[in-house]
Amino acid sequence: MKSLWHYTAINGNFPELRHDIKTDVLIIGGGMAGLLCAYFLNSDGADAVIVESNKICGGVSENTTAKITSQHGAVYDDLIRRFGVHKAQLYLEANNSALEEYRKMCSDIDCDFEEKDAYVYTINNLPKIEKEAQAMKILGYDADLVHDTPLPFKILGAVRFKNQAQFNPLKFAYSISRGLKIYEHTKVRELKGTTAVTNMGSITADKIIVATHFPFINKHGSYFIKLYQDRSYVIALENAQNVDGMYIGEAQHSLSFRNYGNLLLLGGGGHRTGKDGGNYDELRRFAKKHYPQSKEKFYWATQDCMSLDGVPYIGHYSANTNNMFVATGFNKWGMTSSMVAAKILRDLVQDRSNKYSELFSPSRTVLRPQLISNAFESVCGLITPSGKRCPHLGCALKWNRAEHTWDCPCHGSRFSEDGSLLDNPATDGLKRK
Repeated sequence: MKSLWHYTAINGNFPELRHDIKTDVLIIGGGMAGLLCAYFLNSDGADAVIVESNKICGGVSENTTAKITSQHGAVYDDLIRRFGVHKAQLYLEANNSALEEYRKMCSDIDCDFEEKDAYVYTINNLPKIEKEAQAMKILGYDADLVHDTPLPFKILGAVRFKNQAQFNPLKFAYSISRGLKIYEHTKVRELKGTTAVTNMGSITADKIIVATHFPFINKHGSYFIKLYQDRSYVIALENAQNVDGMYIGEAQHSLSFRNYGNLLLLGGGGHRTGKDGGNYDELRRFAKKHYPQSKEKFYWATQDCMSLDGVPYIGHYSANTNNMFVATGFNKWGMTSSMVAAKILRDLVQDRSNKYSELFSPSRTVLRPQLISNAFESVCGLITPSGKRCPHLGCALKWNRAEHTWDCPCHGSRFSEDGSLLDNPATDGLKRK
């Protein structure tokens, strides 16, 4: 089923590329990150073109819960321990700046923008929340440690970020897309240097930004070992509860809450793509127990690229690709991360410095514990016997009973029952026998 955003925003139509063109910057991928990159580059006077293989924001950007917040779970204590206070401060600064930019832009856009407090809560690990609250003090951020929320279960504590925001992502995206040079239903088949070849024409650019959720070019950057994908689920409930804020648990696969109009968006049931998880059943059991009078109006799923260290990859695609850039690994926080990416890449593609570029650089160390898990899943996927294999790198596919799809546990590609491609990094569907 489509997300509720799909039914509450009116999209324009953009043409398919049918001839050869030239541009300053080619952006491959028309999700939120790609649109914002084009928006800011055009504002600077650069000629930017977006190509999208389907419809703009028709993938992950359509399936977000659309929280705009600097609070990305209980991450800041981890960031301080992993990177030090200075880099944790830069991460916070970058995301605060993204929030402020949305606030500024949304003042002129009808996109149901609302300021709400954001909470990361715990039901059984108060020390983790207390450490997170202490981390915010170290970083000089005014966050509260609270012990009561409107949630329908008892918490031990929560860290509150005041004056964060939520919105309708498609109303925002469709608004900023007006006036941009966009080609829909235009799939890049091959890159030859900085020339992209599509079915009906080629695009020659000075610079290229790859904003395709999971980067599809395997010979640079090693993203197939630097990323994995995580699937999560949302149900929209009528006659449920106004929680008056945005909530996420500190545990890896916890529940998420926010309201939109008269609906409660309940998220969770997550798992690594291609593995077992709670899926919709977990959310529906929770709703039946805590909101017995509610009625499910919408349900949808999303997929997130997870980096090795919890920080997105934004910058040069690899150390050897001076004219190609990437934005990926948003770790479930695609709205603020898309804005951060657009601001950084606007500077880098125009040969300007950006104080956040080193922190988010895709060429930073890969020596993180998650690397071992990613490598293990890849090896298992390659040696597992299976009649269906992913065309990306040949891993065995697993049947997803909840969604009736074939999913790749190695890198997260997904295919419909008939073999059509649903999610990248694969670039083609399954071959029919």
